[in-house]
Amino acid sequence: MRVVLSGYYGFHNVGDEAILQAIITALRKKNKDIEITVLSNDPDYTKGTYNVDAVDRWQMSEVMNAIRQADGVISGGGSLLQDKTGMKTVPYYIVIMMIAYFFGKPFFIYAQGIGPLQRKLSQKLVKFAISKAKYISVRDQESLQLLEKIGVRQPIDLVPDPVMGMTYKKGLNKSWLTKEGLTSPFITVAIREWPTSTNFAEKVIKALDDCAKNGQKIVFLPMHGEDDDETSREWASRMNADVAIFPYDATISEKISLIGDSTLLVGMRLHALIFAAIANTPMVGISYDPKIDSFINQIDQPLIGNVNGDWTPEQLYEMIQDQLQNHQRQATLLKEQAKPLQQNANETAQKVLSLINKSK
Repeated sequence: MRVVLSGYYGFHNVGDEAILQAIITALRKKNKDIEITVLSNDPDYTKGTYNVDAVDRWQMSEVMNAIRQADGVISGGGSLLQDKTGMKTVPYYIVIMMIAYFFGKPFFIYAQGIGPLQRKLSQKLVKFAISKAKYISVRDQESLQLLEKIGVRQPIDLVPDPVMGMTYKKGLNKSWLTKEGLTSPFITVAIREWPTSTNFAEKVIKALDDCAKNGQKIVFLPMHGEDDDETSREWASRMNADVAIFPYDATISEKISLIGDSTLLVGMRLHALIFAAIANTPMVGISYDPKIDSFINQIDQPLIGNVNGDWTPEQLYEMIQDQLQNHQRQATLLKEQAKPLQQNANETAQKVLSLINKSK
């Protein structure tokens, strides 16, 4: 069996690369002989990292040839069908689906987060394409409701994010932690740049400085390559306290392990929050997108609010301290909330493979 994976792959975004790794692992657990081709922005990196075939996602002749030879096309996971980041995003992923449809290959919407879809044209395109999918699964209730709102009438499964199926390996960063003098508990911080009407960065920085005054060490974790590394360094330069910055090019497993070694995560990045859930590390979320709110609610962890909200540094500090003071109880509660998501995360792969076999 050969499948093609379409997503935001090869851009060195840790969250999306974690999704890709999780889907590949889940597919291979269910079918050890499966052949996988990934549509990637960096095919050589993708081939070398995941031991798969890969083609340039922008070379349509290569894309069409890969799909023509496949038994099915998987679209997802991640936030692919949204028009927040640009007008070309939705059309690109729709074109991939329509190529599969043209060649008579079943395609599958795999644990996606749908939206926002602010433009009427985006809504019409998504409705048209998804209605032709062999199987539709989304990772949150809001995505399901959005698809129903725009007129999708096919059955839609609500499933965990694929990354919830990954495992946590403890102690991968022992030498780095020792070098940085981080042998005691610390707080991991995963932030990103985001345009806002409020200076939310100053509020987070003030709260973190107050934590440092309280004796708590701070480590910034860049999730999205050099972009988040630059933002982390800029924020760190504005702090009064000395902080550590984890290598932006560390592996996915090393980043999960870092969060697992920490006492608490303060996070904006969705997959940093998911990594914390995998490692049963309590967290405080900061939202810039509904997907953050949705996941935080799913695992019953605290959210200070949106980056444009009117919360204060003092409120964030108090929320962090409350989580630290109740660490064991919060870790236990988180484990209970995360366990069913982890158990069910790989079942989406089984469903897709079964449907491909029936289509052959």
